[in-house]
Amino acid sequence: MIVATVFFYLFSAVMIASAVMVIASRNPVHSVLFLILAFFNAAGLFILMGAEFLALILVVVYVGAVAVLFLFVVMMLDVDFVQLREGFLNYLPVGALIGFILVVELLLVLGGWVISPDAVANIAVPIPADPSVSNIQAIGEVLYTRYVFFFQMAGLILLVAMIGAIVLTLRHKPNVKRQSIVDQVGRTPEMSVEVRKVESGKGI
Repeated sequence: MIVATVFFYLFSAVMIASAVMVIASRNPVHSVLFLILAFFNAAGLFILMGAEFLALILVVVYVGAVAVLFLFVVMMLDVDFVQLREGFLNYLPVGALIGFILVVELLLVLGGWVISPDAVANIAVPIPADPSVSNIQAIGEVLYTRYVFFFQMAGLILLVAMIGAIVLTLRHKPNVKRQSIVDQVGRTPEMSVEVRKVESGKGI
């Protein structure tokens, strides 16, 4: 129990420090690296709570895809952040007002937050009594049996969103030669070969 407590405070301290450095760092690449460190420590906290599925998803999806992709985008675009910060002071009052409203809302939520004693009894699917069944197996059994329709619908919606994003952002450049498989397959000798009768000594 003491070891778990030590790791809890260790992961929590590093994660809070990393989260602060994400918004305090001037270099966006350093901010992304601190964000990855915060994700890893959050995954460690999930493992301490016995939710290894959430820990793996956090590492695989957010660290392996989102954060790394964002890092490559920041490095490849070479955005001039000095130019972007030129009008920062003009929007500072509005940003401060929005931040103050969010802080007040969070304080109101935390002040009125009470854990219901019947929260465990109201769980839709009870925690498996068999200790040999991990939470990943339990989530899989529930997800692919009771909620399989919603799971498939979510995948379909994401697929449609991905296709829509590709279609909206795809732009064909003018004056660029492109292949048409239909035209190539449908070509005939008459379309490809032109026979001319050239008189002797005159050329084409």
